[in-house]
Amino acid sequence: RISLKPQTFSLRIVLLGYRRAGKSSTGNSILGREEFDLKRSAQCVRRHGEVADRHITVIEAPGWWRWWSNYTVEKSPELLKQEIVLSVSLCPSGPHAVLLIIRVETRFKETERKALQGHLDLLGERVWSHTIVLFTHGDSLLDTSIEQHIESEGQDLQWLLDKCGNRYHVLNNQNRSDHTQIKELLEKIEETVTQNNSCHFEIDRNILQEIDGIKKTKEQMDNWREDNRSQTSE
Repeated sequence: RISLKPQTFSLRIVLLGYRRAGKSSTGNSILGREEFDLKRSAQCVRRHGEVADRHITVIEAPGWWRWWSNYTVEKSPELLKQEIVLSVSLCPSGPHAVLLIIRVETRFKETERKALQGHLDLLGERVWSHTIVLFTHGDSLLDTSIEQHIESEGQDLQWLLDKCGNRYHVLNNQNRSDHTQIKELLEKIEETVTQNNSCHFEIDRNILQEIDGIKKTKEQMDNWREDNRSQTSE
């Protein structure tokens, strides 16, 4: 059984990252059961569970493409960017931590850094102080330590870790029976909360209002088109 220091009675977590980085598997590992469908979703998915005497809320945001050459946030669909922004509002009053999911065996160079930075910056500069880098597929490290891996990757990965206050964790999603890795992850999240003066992340209201306005305009346009189709067919 996993036990934690009784600092908070609930934890709210947002999972961000590129497609196929292991976000759904991470959510399932945290909650200890198959709550997230491994198939890609274009919208945020929210799930709840009781873990280590804590009520855990996990939000998985849709991911961006990693394999396109010179991919940047400007190339992402507007709907994807809106969902990333809305992800932090789906767990009122805001997430205690944002887990930035990266497959540990993939190379992390300037292109990946720019894409990741651009998508995270959609949430504002303050999000970085609540962010933890979570390396998935930890079993692929074999006999290499995570510190050795970070050093071998070079300046772009080191820049990311510096930006996140050197907060990171390694997860082997294939080994669900190892509760220690989830226990340690939850402890790191609680440490992050403490470092932020026991405060959760709260996105700038102006950013949310802008996204909300865009979505309402789109809904109105969709309704207008649907009404026109109905009138035309009559």
